[in-house]
Amino acid sequence: MNEIIDWTIVGPALLAGLIVLSTHVPLGQEVLKRGIIFIDLAIAQVAGLGVIAAHAMDWDPEGMQVQVAAVSAALIVAVGLNWTEKRWPKIQEPLIGIVFILAATGGILLLAGNPHGSEHLKELLVGQILWQTWSSLVPIAILYAVVLVLWFSLQARLGALVFYLAFAIVVTASVQIVGIYLVFASLIIPALATTGIRKGNRLVAGYLIGGVSFFIGIAASVLLDLPTGAVIVWSMAAVALLVGFLISDKRAAG
Repeated sequence: MNEIIDWTIVGPALLAGLIVLSTHVPLGQEVLKRGIIFIDLAIAQVAGLGVIAAHAMDWDPEGMQVQVAAVSAALIVAVGLNWTEKRWPKIQEPLIGIVFILAATGGILLLAGNPHGSEHLKELLVGQILWQTWSSLVPIAILYAVVLVLWFSLQARLGALVFYLAFAIVVTASVQIVGIYLVFASLIIPALATTGIRKGNRLVAGYLIGGVSFFIGIAASVLLDLPTGAVIVWSMAAVALLVGFLISDKRAAG
């Protein structure tokens, strides 16, 4: 296995997946609790729109301006969705859907005249997880550690606003690592697969499902030369389905 898989590539990619899961598993459970399933797609798409807008203005792809554009767009929408949740709670999910489709089509419009538009769009959708390096993950790991501390310490007191702001910051970073599709999968699939587990064990189970899925998906994509993000999504769905069956069988036996 070591001769087939280049761990200098797979290692950082797997660590990137674990870092993403560190925040996505608890936030995904909160998403299900609130019943706003598509908020991750909406915020991810808005963050992606910020990145596309920065590219359209010929800003340095590796520069701070792109990050500011992405996180600013996500935070503005997060604050807006927090406001709409208070004002129109019954139609929050449709509003989130509208935000998603506006951001998605907005990105397509901005890329319409770009000869590399389809390439940029593909990168945002499926991510570039295999291009991560150990050093590139350090600032993201620090950011996520801060978000986790604030989330678990302040969420109960500050409620929805903390959730939306934390969500926007985390998803903005995650989109540029793993892409929009995998952001949605890592938030929703582990959370959905563990709905029948008690709260304390649910978090651990979610992390295990995600970690195993990332390892299988990355290894399979390298061995089969397939798009990594897409393979991880399918791996996560398969692992989650297996766990779901095991949980249901255990309940039936009990």
